[in-house]
Amino acid sequence: MSRATLAKHPDEVTRMFDEAADHYDRTNTLLSGGQDRIWRARARAALALQPGETCLDVACGTGVSTEELARSGATVIGVDRSPGMVARGAARSLDLRVGDALQLPFEAAAFDAVTIMFGLRNVVDPGAALREMARVTRPGGRLVVCEFSHPTWEPFRTVYLRYLMGGLPRIANRVSSNPDAYTYLSDTIRAWHDQPSLAALLQEAGWQRVGWRNLTGGIVALHRATAPAHGPGPHSADRHEGPRMEPAV
Repeated sequence: MSRATLAKHPDEVTRMFDEAADHYDRTNTLLSGGQDRIWRARARAALALQPGETCLDVACGTGVSTEELARSGATVIGVDRSPGMVARGAARSLDLRVGDALQLPFEAAAFDAVTIMFGLRNVVDPGAALREMARVTRPGGRLVVCEFSHPTWEPFRTVYLRYLMGGLPRIANRVSSNPDAYTYLSDTIRAWHDQPSLAALLQEAGWQRVGWRNLTGGIVALHRATAPAHGPGPHSADRHEGPRMEPAV
């Protein structure tokens, strides 16, 4: 896979995550200084799930995010392309399935809400994945994308980039079952969309009422959107409504 770009082959990415599954959750917590737990909780709050609703957690990994979402009382299904990740999460009392974000194994309008946490940048075609997520979301349903982004304060961004290029790979080399995976992840984080361009990608995929909120100075951004009232498509109402930035957290 190419370094410092978003070029990737799906099978290579899947194999990489299979090999990283054993210590994946612990490594993420160490590398983020425990912030990953806060980010997942913020994503759950942004999705505002209610008991009785159904939610799809795309790129769920070992099910840590699925478990967090289930705290809401909603019925949550997790899906991930990596059999190794799904197998690692088998000990949790969750509905985790192997599946591709580009061909979700669900009927149209099957869910009240959909989310993808730290997985969209690993999909070979993020726009197609967003359209597929719109397909399985009921009209008026919600989407939350929780993903690494670009710090908004220049001095902090400089320090953060140094950490991505140096500190993160060194730590991963000591604690991860597949350190090379974290070199790749560092590269994709640096190459990924900033907040406005991801908002634009959501709108191009047919999502409406797009807005975002920065977490931890913009290291992570929560993008929220609503499925079109009459299904995804180029003629959906409010398609040209500009994205809205919410207060940073």
